[in-house]
Amino acid sequence: MGRESGASDIEIKVQGLQGDNDLNPAVSPFPASQPPGCRGLPPPEHRPFRRWTPWLVPAFVLANLVVFAVIMYENDCPKTYMGDCVAVFLGRFAFQPLKENPLFGPSSSTLEKMGALDVRKVVHEHQGWRLISCIWLHAGVVHVLANMLSLLLIGIRLEQEFGFARIGLLYTISGFGGSLMSALFIKSSISVGASGALFGLLGGMLSELLTNWTIYTNKCAALFTLVLIIAINLAVGVLPHVDNFAHIGGFVSGFLLGFVLLIRPHFGWVAQKNVPPGYLATPVKHKHKLYQYILWITAAILLIVGFTIGILMLFRGVNANDYCSWCHYLSCVPTSIRSCSSSTISCLSSQEGNSLNLMCGGNRRARSYLLPNATEAQIEELCSQLCS
Repeated sequence: MGRESGASDIEIKVQGLQGDNDLNPAVSPFPASQPPGCRGLPPPEHRPFRRWTPWLVPAFVLANLVVFAVIMYENDCPKTYMGDCVAVFLGRFAFQPLKENPLFGPSSSTLEKMGALDVRKVVHEHQGWRLISCIWLHAGVVHVLANMLSLLLIGIRLEQEFGFARIGLLYTISGFGGSLMSALFIKSSISVGASGALFGLLGGMLSELLTNWTIYTNKCAALFTLVLIIAINLAVGVLPHVDNFAHIGGFVSGFLLGFVLLIRPHFGWVAQKNVPPGYLATPVKHKHKLYQYILWITAAILLIVGFTIGILMLFRGVNANDYCSWCHYLSCVPTSIRSCSSSTISCLSSQEGNSLNLMCGGNRRARSYLLPNATEAQIEELCSQLCS
C-alpha cells in the first residue's frame, strides 16, 4: 500500500577531515606573526568548507506533515466509510479501520485521488505528475513519522555540508527515480511515500564518501558502517506492503547523483588553500583527482541514459518484469505463509440504494462506498484498489 521506509533509526556520524599533520610548518613551529603574548599557542583552526544553516530539510518535513493532514481531512472516514473508523474522536481526521490500513491512515481511494502513483493513470491518462506527487504522500501516521525522522537524521547533516540547492536536487530527483522504477515493475497497485528519496540521500552519502575519499579519516570504518546500514534497510524492503523497487530506484539515482552533485576538491588542494599563516603546503595544480572526473562523467551519462530509457519504457506501456523474470524477488520473497504470485482480482458487489458494497475475493476485505448506480468500470476500479 505504501513505501514504508526502512531508513528510520539511522544514526549518521560526521567524519572528521584530515588535520594539520599533513601540512609542513615553516621555520618556526608557530607563525612568526603571532603577538609575543600568544607565542607557543597552536594556530587557529581552519575549516576548509563552508557550513550551511539547514532550512530546506525542515521545510520538507513540515510540507509532508501538512500534506498528510490535508489528506486525512479529505478522507473523512466517518462520513465516507460505513464501518468502524479508528480514533473517531478526531472527527474528519479519524483513521480507516486497521484491517484496511494498519498504518493509521486514509483509504487507498483517497490517496489515489490526492496523487498516489497509479501506473494506469500515468500511462493511459497522461498523469505523469504522479511520479513526483506520490513522494509527498504517506499511507499513515506510522509511515510519515518513520520517514520524517529519517529525513531529519540524514538530510540535516547533508544540507549543513553541501547546502540546500544540491540536497534539494538530490532528494527530488532520487524520489523521481524511485517512482520511475516502481512504475516499471509494479502495475497492479498504487504507491506512495518519500522513502525512494530517502534512499537517494543514503546513496548520495555513499558516493560522496567514495569520490571524496582523500579528505576523510577512518575511511574503511565509515564505508563499512554505511554499506551495512544500506543493506539492512534494503533487506527490510522485502516485507509485505513495502515498495522495494522505489527504494532501489531511489538509491541508484542518489548514488549516481552523489558523484555529480557532491564532488569536492581533493585533500592536497584543500590543504594548499587553507594553510594557516606561517605554514607551507606542497603546491598542487589540479583541484580534483582524475578518478573524480571519470566518476563524474560516467555517472552523468548513466543518469541521462537511464532516465531516458525508463521514461520511454513507461509511457509505451512496457512491463519491466517481462524482461527480468527474477526481478520481482527484489521486492517480494516467497515463504511458506506468503506467496509472491499474483492472483486474479475479483470482488463480490451489491448495490443498496446509494451504497455500493464490495468484498475482495482474495484478501476478504470489505468496504462500502457512497456511489449510486455504479458502473462496471467504477466497480472494477474500486475492486482493484480494495484487493491491492
